[in-house]
Amino acid sequence: MIQITLPDGSIKAFSAGVTPMEVAKSISEGLARNVISASFNGTTVETETALTTDGSLVLYTWNDLEGKKAFWHSTSHVMAQALQEIYPGIKLTLGPAIDNGFYYDVDFMEHKITDADFKKIEDRVLEIAREKHEFKMRSVSKAEALAIYKDNEYKTELISNLEDGTITFCDHSNFFDLCRGGHIPNTGLIKAMKIMSVAGAYWRGDEKNKQLTRVYGISFPKQKDLTEYLELLEEAKRRDHRKLGKELELFAFSQKVGQGLPLWLPKGAALRDRLEQFLKRAQKKAGYEQVVTPHIGQKELYVTSGHYAKYGADSFQPIHTPAEGEEFLLKPMNCPHHCEIYNTKPWSYKDLPKRYAEFGTVYRYEQSGELHGLTRVRGFTQDDAHIFCTPEQLDSEFKKVIDLVLYVFGSLGFENFTAQVSVRDLDNPDKYIGSVENWEKAENAIINAARDKGLNYVIESGEAAFYGPKLDFMVKDALGRSWQLGTIQVDYNLPERFELTYKGSDDKLHRPVMIHRAPFGSMERFIAILLEHTAGNFPLWLMPEQAIILSLSEKYENYAQKVLSLLENSEIRALIDNRNETIGKKIREAEMQKMPFMLIVGEEEEKNGTVSVRRHGQEGKGNSTMAIEDFVGLVQEEIGKSLKSFEV
Repeated sequence: MIQITLPDGSIKAFSAGVTPMEVAKSISEGLARNVISASFNGTTVETETALTTDGSLVLYTWNDLEGKKAFWHSTSHVMAQALQEIYPGIKLTLGPAIDNGFYYDVDFMEHKITDADFKKIEDRVLEIAREKHEFKMRSVSKAEALAIYKDNEYKTELISNLEDGTITFCDHSNFFDLCRGGHIPNTGLIKAMKIMSVAGAYWRGDEKNKQLTRVYGISFPKQKDLTEYLELLEEAKRRDHRKLGKELELFAFSQKVGQGLPLWLPKGAALRDRLEQFLKRAQKKAGYEQVVTPHIGQKELYVTSGHYAKYGADSFQPIHTPAEGEEFLLKPMNCPHHCEIYNTKPWSYKDLPKRYAEFGTVYRYEQSGELHGLTRVRGFTQDDAHIFCTPEQLDSEFKKVIDLVLYVFGSLGFENFTAQVSVRDLDNPDKYIGSVENWEKAENAIINAARDKGLNYVIESGEAAFYGPKLDFMVKDALGRSWQLGTIQVDYNLPERFELTYKGSDDKLHRPVMIHRAPFGSMERFIAILLEHTAGNFPLWLMPEQAIILSLSEKYENYAQKVLSLLENSEIRALIDNRNETIGKKIREAEMQKMPFMLIVGEEEEKNGTVSVRRHGQEGKGNSTMAIEDFVGLVQEEIGKSLKSFEV
C-alpha cells in the first residue's frame, strides 16, 4: 500500500500502481468526470500514470491554471497532427501552452499558411478530437529517438541535449511527438478550437537561426466558452490603451525620440499631475517627505546596491565622461539614491521612521520585441517611497502602507484584488542577496501584516525581489484580467550595503529596516491599466475635462461663457465648444471624447439661468434641466463619493 496526501491534508491508502484518475473516482464520480490533469510530488503526470510511492497528489480541472495548461498543450499536439496531414513534409519543433492558449513553431518548408487556411485546420482538429483518442506516454531510447527524427534537425537538437532514460514520446491517433508530458485523458474533451494568428519566430529565439512560423491557437471544453472568449477579445481591442490614448490625446510615441519612450500630451500630462497630486496629498498626511534625485548616478552607486549586477547587462550602457575612468548610469531604481539621502546626517531612534517619497523616473533597456504601449517601456516614473524605521516600527509602518494602497485602489475603482506574498525560492539561494536570518525576518513580517489586516493573500515562492520579499497586489480589471498593481517590500539588505545606521536608546549604532513601496507601481503602466479598466471613462475627479458646454447657436456664447466662469469658480474643469457645427455633431464628438457631462445652453436656459444636462453614455434617456448651482452640487457630490479623504 502507498499513502497519498491530498491538498486538504487528508491521507488515503491505495494499492501501489493506482492512477490519479482512480484516486479521483474514489473521492467522487463528479470529480473524476472533471479531472483533466494531475501533479505528483510537484511533477506533472498523466491521469493514467501509475503511482508507486508515497506522495502528494493534486488533481486539476479546467478551472485550474494547470488544468488549462494541460488542455492547451494537448490541443497543440492535435493541431500539429492536423498541420502534418494538410502540409506534408513540414518539420515540427515545439508546441507549449502559454497564458492564453498555445502555439506550435513549424518549419513549413515550401508550404505557406495564410488566414484562408485557418478554417480547414480548425475543422480537422475538431474531427480528430471527436474520435476521442487517448494520450499515452512512452519511453524511448536516445538512439531510437534520434533515428526517428533523423530528418528533423530541430527535434534532433532537442534530443541531443537529453539524457538516455529521460526521453518520452506522447502518442494519440496515428501521431506521436517528443514530449515531457502533461496531457488531458483524451482528445474528446476538446469541443472548440480557433487559430488566432501566425507570426515569425526564430528557432530557440535566436535571430541567427532559421525563422519558423509560429501558429497560435486556443481551445475550450465548450463552444460557448470560445464564443465568450472571442467577445472578450473584441472588448479588449475596444479598450486597448494604445487606441484610447491616441483618441483621447493623452500620449504618443516617436521613432525619432526612441522606442519605449512615451511623450505625454497636454491632456495626458494633466492626468498624470492629478494622480501625482492625489497621492502627494495622502502621503503628506501620512508623514512622507518629498525628495528629488538625479536621473543618473555613478556606476559605483549601483554596484554597491546590487542593481548593476542585476540589471547592468540588460540596461542602457554606461555614460562615459571626459574624465578618464568615470562612468555614470541612467538610474534603474530610485532606492540607492534614497539610501544616500538618509546617509547625509546621523539619526537617532527618536527621529525614525523617515519616509522619503519621490515620483522618480527610471530607465531599463527592454528588448524592442517586449515593448508594448505604456505597459512595457524603457523610461517610466515610479511613485516610489522608502521608509527607514527601527525593527520595532516595521509592523505598524508596513500596515500603514497597506492602508494607503487600499485607499488608492478604492478611489480609482479597483475593487477586485488579492494580495500575493512573494518569497524566496529556497532551491535557488544564489538568486538573492543577504543573510538567511534577514530573509526569514522580512518574510515573517509581511505574512503577519497581511494576516492582521485581513487581506485575502496567497504565498508565492520564487517571486521575491533579489534584495527582499514583497507584498504584491494582484488586481482584476473589468475584463477579468489580473494585473500586478502596487507593491510593498521589506529590505534588510540595502541598509547593510549602504551601512545605514541610527543610534538606539542604548547609545549604540543599529541598522534600520527599509520598506520600499509604490501603490501605482509605475505611472505609465498604471495609467494604461486604468484606461483599459475604465474604457477611458475615468472617475469623475480624474477626468481631463468634467463638462463641455454646447451652445445651440452663437447667440448664446455669452451665456456659455458665464456658465464656464461659474464652473471654474467651483473648480470644475470645463470648456466650451463654440464651433459652427450642428448640436448633434457636437454631442457625438463629446461622446467620443468620453466627456462626463454635456451642458446644452439655448434660449430657455439663458432666460432661466439653467443648463440642460446630458450624461455620457445616456443616449435616449433624455436631458435634465437644472440650475447651475445644482449641477455644481451634483458634480461635487459624485466626486466626494469616490474620492474620500485619506485618514491616517
